[in-house]
Amino acid sequence: MGDLDRRLLRRRELLGLAWRSTLGLGLLGCGPEREYQPKDAARLAEQRLRERMQAGRGPFGSLRFRGYRGLAELPWFEISPEGRLRLVGDAAGAIDLHAHLGMALLFAPDLDLQARSPRVQHMLDCDGLPGGCELDLDVYVNDNFGDEAFTGLRRTLIEQFLWGSDQAQTHTIPNLLDEMDAMGIAKAAILPIAFGLPFGDALTEQWMEAIRVSGAGARLLPGASVHPRDPDKIARLRGYAAAGARIVKLHPAGQRFYADEPVAMEIYAECQRMRLPVFFHAGRAGIEPEAGLNYNLLRHMRGALSAFPRLQFVLGHAGARDIAEAIPLARRHDNVWLGTHGQGATQLARLMREVGAEKLVFGSDWPWYHLGASLAKVLIVTEGQPEARQAILRGNAERLLAAAPGPGSSDV
Repeated sequence: MGDLDRRLLRRRELLGLAWRSTLGLGLLGCGPEREYQPKDAARLAEQRLRERMQAGRGPFGSLRFRGYRGLAELPWFEISPEGRLRLVGDAAGAIDLHAHLGMALLFAPDLDLQARSPRVQHMLDCDGLPGGCELDLDVYVNDNFGDEAFTGLRRTLIEQFLWGSDQAQTHTIPNLLDEMDAMGIAKAAILPIAFGLPFGDALTEQWMEAIRVSGAGARLLPGASVHPRDPDKIARLRGYAAAGARIVKLHPAGQRFYADEPVAMEIYAECQRMRLPVFFHAGRAGIEPEAGLNYNLLRHMRGALSAFPRLQFVLGHAGARDIAEAIPLARRHDNVWLGTHGQGATQLARLMREVGAEKLVFGSDWPWYHLGASLAKVLIVTEGQPEARQAILRGNAERLLAAAPGPGSSDV
C-alpha cells in the first residue's frame, strides 16, 4: 500500500469516527415509547407538507425575500454602506437566549474565537450564493434550503470534528458582537454541547474562557453542558456554575439520550438545586439523521417537566416541527418556556395566541442563521403590540435568568 492509499484509508477511518461520534452507536431502551413509530414519521411528513402548502396564506401574506439582506425590504432594516443588513427600528434591546460559537472537536485544531473576519459564513448561509437564496419567513427555517445547502452542511459538520472548518473560523466573538450590534441585540446566551467524545470535547470550558478573555461577559452569557452518561457530570455542573454559567444546554439527539432517562434526571435535580435553567433542543427539525429523530420526540420530556416543577425548562425551537405537542406542554406546566427560533411567522402568531407572549423567549441559533432572520419574524408578528414585543425579545428572558444565580452567588 502506497503513502497516498494509506492517507486515504486513514481519512476514511477518521470520517467514520466523526460520523459515529456525531450520530451515536445505536439506540437505547425498548418498548413503544422508545421506538420511532410509523405514525411519528407520518406526523412529521404531514406537518412539513401542510406548512409548505399554507405558506404565505396566513395573516401576514407572502413573506419571501432574496437572502438575509433582502430583509431590508422590511421597515425595520436597511443595508449599511458596507453592504450589511442592519436594524433601523426598535428591537427592545433584545436578549438572544439561543446562540453558539464556532466548534472544533476531536482532531480539529483550536479556533481563534477572538478573530474578526470580513463576513460571517453562517452554517446555512442564505447570502452565500449570488443573489441569495429565497428566504420565506412563513415556513420552518430549514425549508429555505435545498440539497446543495445540506450537502455543504454535512461536510462542514464533519470538518468540525476532523481537520477544522473554514466556516467555523468565522463563528467568533467579535463577529457575533458585530452582528448583535447591527441587529440591536443587547445580550446573547452562548450554549455549548457536551457530545461525550473520547477527547477533544471541551466546548463549555473553551467558550467560557473565550468570553472571559474577550471582556464581553456583560453581553455574552455563558452556558454549560454536560453529558448525561458522564460519571463526573454533577461535579462538572457545580464547577461551571461557580465559574458563572447561567443556563445548561442539553441536546437529546446530539448527545444520544432520552430526556426521561435516570441519568438525565440526575442533571435536572442538580440544576433545580442550583436554580440553573435547562435549555433543550426540543422536537424534530426534519434535517437530523433518521437514527437520531426519536431522541428529540417531546413525549420523552413529559416526565422531566412534571418531576421538577421548580426547574425552568426552555423547549428550544418551540418543539420545531413538533410544535403541536409543545403547545400543550407549555400550557400545562408553569415551568416551561418556548424558544421562538425556527418557527415561521404564522406559527409564531399561533404561539402568541395559544400559549401567550409571556411564555416565549427569543432565540436565533447563531451561527446557523443570521440573527436578522429570527428577529424579523418577531417584529412582524408583534407589530402594534409593544408589550408583547418587549416580553418576547427581552422581558421574558430577564425573568427566566433572574432565577439563575450569577457569578459569585452564595447558592453555588
